Formats: sequence, C-alpha cells, structure tokens
Amino acid sequence: MERTIEREEIVKKPIFFENNRVYRVYLGGKGFDGFLPDAEDGIFPEEWVASKVRAINPRYFGPRDGVSVVKGTDIFLDDLLEEFPEETLGNRKYDCLVKFLDSAIRLPVQVHPTKEFSKKHFDSEYGKTEAWLVIATREDPKLYFGFNKKIDKETLSDLEERSEEDRDAMTTVLTCVTPKVGDVYLITAGLIHAIGEGCTVIEIQEPTDFTIQPERWCGDYHISYKEEYIGLDKSTALDCFDFDLYGERALNMAKKTPKTVFSENGVLKESLISYADTPCFALNRFTLRDSSMPIGPGPAVYVVVDGNGTVGDRPIKKGDYFFLPYAAAGTEISGEIVFVECLPSKQD
Repeated sequence: MERTIEREEIVKKPIFFENNRVYRVYLGGKGFDGFLPDAEDGIFPEEWVASKVRAINPRYFGPRDGVSVVKGTDIFLDDLLEEFPEETLGNRKYDCLVKFLDSAIRLPVQVHPTKEFSKKHFDSEYGKTEAWLVIATREDPKLYFGFNKKIDKETLSDLEERSEEDRDAMTTVLTCVTPKVGDVYLITAGLIHAIGEGCTVIEIQEPTDFTIQPERWCGDYHISYKEEYIGLDKSTALDCFDFDLYGERALNMAKKTPKTVFSENGVLKESLISYADTPCFALNRFTLRDSSMPIGPGPAVYVVVDGNGTVGDRPIKKGDYFFLPYAAAGTEISGEIVFVECLPSKQD
C-alpha cells in the first residue's frame, strides 16, 4: 500500500530521474561538462532523458536498457505511465525521446526510417525523425547533412564496401557544416546525416532506436553487418535513403531559425521546431530574467540549458531535466534561467 501511495504522489508534480547513460559504439561524453556528472569521454556518450524507450545495443545491459528510473526509487518511467495514464498523460501520447548526446569522434553516416518504412519492416508506428539543438562544441566541430551531389543507390552501396579500407569514403559525398552553439537542425526521416567530432547536442526524436548506418567502422569499432542494417538485407535497408535530398536543398531543409513567439514581463519564448516543421514533436526555448511562469500542459520534458531557478519548490540548475505529468500542469518555474520544452507529437 505504501508503494502505491508513493507512486500516486510522484505523478502529481514534476518527475526527476536517476542519470541514464546509454552505451553506444562511439566515444564521447566530455562535452557534458557543466551539464551532467561524469563528463569524460567513454562508451556512454548519451544521456536518455525521461525515456520510456529501450535501447538497441550490441552489448546487453538489461531488458530495460535506456528506460529512465525515477530519482531515489526503483520505479521505471514506462511502468508509471502505464499505471497512471490519466495523471501522467491526460489521454495524450508521450511519443518522443529526448537525449543529451556528445561526440568525441565522427559518428557513422546514417539514416532513419519513415513511419511507413518502420510499419512495413519493424512493425512500429514510429520512424525516427529527429532534431538537434547545439549546446556546446569542441575545437573544429563538424556536422553532415545530405549528399553533396546527386548519387544513386548503387553508388551508396559501393561506398559502403569501400569503407572497409577507406574509413572516410562516405564523407566524400556529404555536405559538411561547422556548427555553433545555439544552432538548430531538423533531420527528417530519409535524410543522410552524421554528427561529426566535437558536438554536444540536445536531441528530440520519435521514440525509437532505428538507425541504418552503411559504414564498416566507427572509430576503431568494426560495425557488423547486422548493426549496419538492423536485421534488414542491404538492398532493403538502402531503400530508406532519400536520394533526392542533396546540396543546398538538403541543408536548407535541416537548418532552422528560432522564431520569437512572445517577449514580455521578463519571459522570452522562442519556437525552435514547430508542428509546422514536423508533426512528430515540437521544441521551444524559454529565457527568464528574474521572472516566473507556469509550465505545461503535460506530458512534456524540460531541460535546463543555462542559469539557476526553481520549479515548484525544487531548485534547478544547468543540466537538470524533468518530466511534467499532465496532473502537474501550471507548476511555476522561476529564476534567471534558460530551458527548453520538448513536446510530443501533434495531437487533436
């Protein structure tokens, strides 16, 4: 009985979590300095935020690898959502995944599936459209978006084979950009892309871990055929790429300019990714100058990117994050603080 009462109290206010580092085959993590603990380069370069998603990994870290645990408890978020759907969700979907991600090396060139591709091949209603907000960089950071010229499936297949000996073969056909802190990018399903070395981002995406990566190496890690194509045959997997996304068209689709929604009483709201950009999620940024405002409605995720303040009666600082249940809508946040609001898909 005490456990049930504890859970009933948890869902009435913002929910904080234990740190939730996830294994990847690339190195990173040092860029989390100032945001998260244990900011050293290693094999756990992602922090999954308020996650109900299980990670797809070549190494086993338990059946709920990637799922967040409520701070100070052994309660998994997915269990809480299932047990208290009205209080946490209010008959809405929580269908996004938020991450901190930091790269010490270039990640494999990759693409994510559309909803239609995922339904057909993975029996999932979600693809993996995603967006990035750059929050820190190292020396000479790089990002890659789209092909730099028109190529076809056969050429891409040949480049994948060449990558066994030439580890940079793929980047010769990609458009490279140098990002800066505050840049926002939307990576639609089908767009070839890669995070280069030296980038720390907050990522919001559809709630899957579907990634097709047609390269043989990630740093010194040799990527298996199964990992490249997540169980699909090569020809089917390469159909996931949109070969019409190249040059300036691809880059212009990816790069987004923040838009001011309002600025009054010490509160600035900017739309970084709107539902007009994608129905999959939305991303807003708020800047408070010794001010306060109610947040919500939930479900939503909030990440502090700078400053200090309070949410309800709890102090918050740069790097902190929490899930706002539907029942906690209207909770006040205040201070000298910058935070982002991550919202699930557009819903009726």
